[in-house]
Amino acid sequence: MADFWTQVLNFAKTTTANVGKQLLQDFGQALAAEKADGSLVTQSDRWADEVLRAAIVQAFPDHGVLSEEVEHIFPANDWCWIIDPIDGTTNFARGLPLWGISLGLLYKGTPVFGYVHLPPLGQSFYGYWHGDSQLEGDLEMPTGAFLNDRPIHSSTDTLTSNHFFNLCTRSTGLLKNPFPCKIRMLGVATYNLLTVAAGATMGGVEATPKIWDIAAVWAIVQAAGGIWTPLDPKPIFPLQVGQDYSDRAYPTLVVSQAALVPTFLPLVPTVER
Repeated sequence: MADFWTQVLNFAKTTTANVGKQLLQDFGQALAAEKADGSLVTQSDRWADEVLRAAIVQAFPDHGVLSEEVEHIFPANDWCWIIDPIDGTTNFARGLPLWGISLGLLYKGTPVFGYVHLPPLGQSFYGYWHGDSQLEGDLEMPTGAFLNDRPIHSSTDTLTSNHFFNLCTRSTGLLKNPFPCKIRMLGVATYNLLTVAAGATMGGVEATPKIWDIAAVWAIVQAAGGIWTPLDPKPIFPLQVGQDYSDRAYPTLVVSQAALVPTFLPLVPTVER
């Protein structure tokens, strides 16, 4: 199965790089429309979604696909890709150079590989996480998390007032509380949580992420040693065949180490969700 994982990684690298080159040309120039949920969408989102889905079908014809713009019903395939063609569309449309392309690969409904490419930054994150998936024990599956092919790990620092914690736009209620470190707001769900994996921040919260916002980073963050804490009692994974995932949100707290969960968890009930 080692050849399979090499194929998966090479596919993710090549495909997101090619899509990213075109998106960089459209960056800051795309006309945006508002979707029913209030988020923005551009023709670039729709184009990238179509190209990514077609590439998956060609490279992995027996795999299913779930995507933000088109395919919302989880298929019966053992393997399924979840794609977010542009995470951070508002940044992309308004000319802020922080947005990415996200690919998550699930086995029987649980993410085992994630890849996020951020073209404006020249950064590509990926990771392998068998966790409690049915691939557990597969000795040929790679392990670890990486940034531009270099291993990364979440921070083991002792928390101070000079460390960072990321908010999403719907979690600004946290600012009403005394907070143990500096706040940052990036506007990109994947990058918000990937900074924890890279050791740059101590934690982050997302109040209303959809499944395409978290499928890839679920694998990367945990492979890097981060702690994922769902803020909803319903389990996230495995996803259920035939279910529509277009509207469900997955409020999430991610921290760099288990010891920080008691520090940040009491703050997040103020998050609007």
